[in-house]
Amino acid sequence: MDKTNQQVQISPVEDLMREHGLLHRILLIYKDIIDRMTVSDIYTPEPIYSCIRESTIIVKRFIIEYHQVLEQDYVFPILSQHEKYKQLIQILLTQHEAAKCATDEILTILGSELKRIKIYQKRLLQLMSEFIQMYEPHSAREDTVIFPAFHQLTPPDTFRALGEKFEDIEEQKFGENGFQNVLEHVTQIEKSLAIYDLNQFTLKCR
Repeated sequence: MDKTNQQVQISPVEDLMREHGLLHRILLIYKDIIDRMTVSDIYTPEPIYSCIRESTIIVKRFIIEYHQVLEQDYVFPILSQHEKYKQLIQILLTQHEAAKCATDEILTILGSELKRIKIYQKRLLQLMSEFIQMYEPHSAREDTVIFPAFHQLTPPDTFRALGEKFEDIEEQKFGENGFQNVLEHVTQIEKSLAIYDLNQFTLKCR
């Protein structure tokens, strides 16, 4: 990690929550694609399938194999020591496994030839929809219950050290500016689908 360019160290909670933000942008990509494929017949399969594939690879590498591992290795063990959080932690762990299972199945379908993907398109849309339905409440519960409790229950020195550790692990896995590079990839997918411009989502209030 290049600490000379980092004026303020990112806390472990901020790190995890911005990763949730990146994931939610992928969920918006999934939602847009589901709408295109179910509401409108005007879409070209190849580029749409490519967007799903690229987005899901990011989910696998950045969320499943990195973000969830941070939670399981450093966050959940602290909360599991307290009876109040044990049941919730178990549910979250079960959902982590479900996310991995769904992600692997999506990539398996997309690894087939185009003709076969079309055959399994209904299943593909179901997996994406169910992933959204699970991960929206999952991440919301972590942001509002798990992460605040993790902050409260972790000694200040340990909390600060974990912030640096998370950044170091991120750099080891994704290189310098790893998060920004992954975010830029998500941005490019958004632009290819014409959903990057935030203003297009502004409510038209009379």
